[in-house]
Amino acid sequence: MDSGTVLNWGMDWAWGIPFIVVTIVFHAFGLGLINKKITSKLDASRWFRHPSASSVLVMGGTALWATLLHGFESCLWAGAYRFLGALPDNRVAVLYSLSAMTSYGHENVQLAGKWQLMGSLEALSGWILFGLTAAFLFTTMQRAWPRA
Repeated sequence: MDSGTVLNWGMDWAWGIPFIVVTIVFHAFGLGLINKKITSKLDASRWFRHPSASSVLVMGGTALWATLLHGFESCLWAGAYRFLGALPDNRVAVLYSLSAMTSYGHENVQLAGKWQLMGSLEALSGWILFGLTAAFLFTTMQRAWPRA
């Protein structure tokens, strides 16, 4: 690795760290909104004849909204890549972003040389976001599943 690439990493950090913070705050806010909806549904579920059916609906809805939240956050990163000129078009930017955020990394798409560290920073962000989501889904499952 040449020293020019290492020196350019400062811009990756300057853009990546604030983006991590923004996406985590956005994610926490989004999960909070989802939680408000869940609470109202769970309070209303006492009217269902089969609480387990309402629990499945609540968990399915929660998983769907959390997935959409992750997708939107990935699009935010893709927008940053496009703004910085790190990727050539929107399709490639979204594909790369989803791949980086999920640590899938299988697609043959690379960021422009001076922005390559941002992909790793997005993967770090993805790990944090998925950890928050996993904890949230587990908590929701505990609240939603009827107790015998």
